[in-house]
Amino acid sequence: MDSDRVKRSAKKIGGKAKEGFGKATGDKKTEAEGKADQTKGKSQNTFGSAKDKLRGK
Repeated sequence: MDSDRVKRSAKKIGGKAKEGFGKATGDKKTEAEGKADQTKGKSQNTFGSAKDKLRGK
């Protein structure tokens, strides 16, 4: 696992935590930001996986 993949996974996990915090506090903006961070992490991970396949990893 390379450092880029770790960063993408951290983005996804951070988004999940942010969403949970937003739900717990009733802050819809924070909850939405958390969901957006998760989506960004997932899309970056998908791109990274495709890049790895092209490199033969």
